Amino acid sequence: MKKLLLLVATIASLTTIAKAEPDAYLMIYFSDNDHCLHMAVSMDGYEFTAVNDNYPVIAGDTVAEQKGLRDPYIMRGPDGTYYVAATDLHIFAKHYGYRETQFERDQEEFGWGNNKNLALLKSKDLIHWEHSLVRVQQMDGFNDIGATWAPELIWDDQKNAIMIYWTIRRGNGACKLYYAYANKEFTDFATEPKLLFEKTQGDHTALDGDIVKGNDGRYYLHYAEYDEGFSGIMVAVSDNITGPYTFQPEIVDKEEKAAEAPNCWKRYGTDTYVLMYDCFGRRPSNFGFLETTDFKTYTDIGHFNEEGSKMKATNFSSPKHGAVTPISKEDAQKLLDYWQKNPVHNSHGMR
Repeated sequence: MKKLLLLVATIASLTTIAKAEPDAYLMIYFSDNDHCLHMAVSMDGYEFTAVNDNYPVIAGDTVAEQKGLRDPYIMRGPDGTYYVAATDLHIFAKHYGYRETQFERDQEEFGWGNNKNLALLKSKDLIHWEHSLVRVQQMDGFNDIGATWAPELIWDDQKNAIMIYWTIRRGNGACKLYYAYANKEFTDFATEPKLLFEKTQGDHTALDGDIVKGNDGRYYLHYAEYDEGFSGIMVAVSDNITGPYTFQPEIVDKEEKAAEAPNCWKRYGTDTYVLMYDCFGRRPSNFGFLETTDFKTYTDIGHFNEEGSKMKATNFSSPKHGAVTPISKEDAQKLLDYWQKNPVHNSHGMR
C-alpha cells in the first residue's frame, strides 16, 4: 500500500507545529518535473530555503486520482491547523505511464489539461497529512466542465468557515471563478458551488484567483487573464468576500512574458503586501514579486536570484504556482531540522 507521505520513519516526540505566534513564512509550490508538493521557509520574507533539499514532501501519485498535484495553496486556520488545496492533474501522465491518452478526455471537447477533481489536505504539524478528493465534475450542474483548477482558501469570519474558490472551465470555453464553503471536516463542500467572478467585457478568461483583505477592509482579488495569447495579472475589488467584484482595467505586472498564479501575502509588522506570481513565459520559469500598500501602486522588487533583486531562493529554482502562509520562526526551524534529520531523497514521480 502506498503511503500518503514520502516519509517512512516517524518521530513520536515530534512537537506539534503551529503553537508559536507566526513571525516567519512558509511557501508551498509544485514542480513540473514531479507534480508533487514542495515546501520552503523564510525567516524574513525575502530569502526562502526549501526543506528536504527541495525533494517533494507530499507525492502527487499518493493523493491524486490523476497521480499529480498542481497549483497548491496553503492556509493557516484560526485553530492552528494547516489546510491545503490543490489541482488533481498530471499533464505528463501519458509519458509517465499513468494513462494511455494525453489528457483524461477529448481535448477538442474539454480543452487542455482537462480534469475532474480537487485535492484537499490538512495537518496539525505539516508532517502528517489527511487527504480527500472533491469530485466536482460529478456534481449536478457541473457534468460538462472541462477543468477544475487552482483552488484557494480564505477564512470567512461571518460564516465561521473556510471558503474554497477556484477556476472552472465549462467544456473548452472561458475560465471563470467559483466558490463554495468547506465542511467542518475539510473533506468536501458543504454548499453548492456558485459563480464568484467573470470578466464583464466579452468572453475573456479569468483564472487563478487569489483573495486578500486589504488595509482598508476591502477584498482584493488578483487573477490571471488570458486573451488572444496574452496572460497577465489583474485585480478586482469588493466590499464583500463573495463579491460582486469590480475589475480594474490596468495590468498589475509589467512582465514582458506571460504570467499567472498570483498570491498575495502581508509582511509582518508593516502595511505592505507582497504580490507573488508565476512567470511561466520565461525560460527558465521564475517567480516575480511586487509590493503594494493600496493595491493601486505596485513596486517591482524583482525575481528569485536575479541581479538586484531582494528575493532569494537558496537551494531551489523554477518553482511553479506557489503560495505563502504565516508560520513562526520556531516552527520553520523545526521543519528544516526535521527534514535534515529524516531526508527522503526520492524523486517519486520523476522519470
